[in-house]
Amino acid sequence: MNDYRKNFRQFVKQFYPKDFESIIASIDTQYILISADTKFSKISKNPIDRRLDISSYFLALIKTLDEKAETFEKIRKMCLDITVACIRPKSRVHAYFRRLIPKVINSWLARLLLQALHKRVSVNNNSDGFIANIITDNQETLGFGYGIDIIECGICKLFKKHNYSKYASILCEIDEITSELAGLQLLRKGTIANGAKKCDFRFKTKE
Repeated sequence: MNDYRKNFRQFVKQFYPKDFESIIASIDTQYILISADTKFSKISKNPIDRRLDISSYFLALIKTLDEKAETFEKIRKMCLDITVACIRPKSRVHAYFRRLIPKVINSWLARLLLQALHKRVSVNNNSDGFIANIITDNQETLGFGYGIDIIECGICKLFKKHNYSKYASILCEIDEITSELAGLQLLRKGTIANGAKKCDFRFKTKE
């Protein structure tokens, strides 16, 4: 079992102690069907596509809870609680390296890595995947030196394909949580899930 599924099981059991086994069975069944659309992500040359496997499991959870007639807010809370458990640093070393990233983002090595990353994320051979631009211009990144524009969102495509677009914005909130763990504040004007033409990621160091 993938590590992230342990966190899903933990919170499903916490929220639904009586129906735990049946809900997990439903999520796993839904995931088998949904993940057929994201198999490509495991071998994709675009590293952002790797988010699609766990996104498939989130969608399986959302579909299961929606079919139980749960409210949007309850589904949202559960998804975000699971997210925090999944991405919380597992050790002090892990936490240190998370917070080291903003400090080295303007180094020459980071610049080379960002250039290489841009080449990989700005194209995609699979129409269901992500396409993004890495931004390094200081003016465009509010002086931080790094930003990213998602031009095509694989998560939105996946949720739309399964007629669950109204829930895709929940996964946008995950970006704020991961940024905070790196000691950053995420600044954005909009997301594709909420009707914008792109998802813009801009950051500033938290004081």
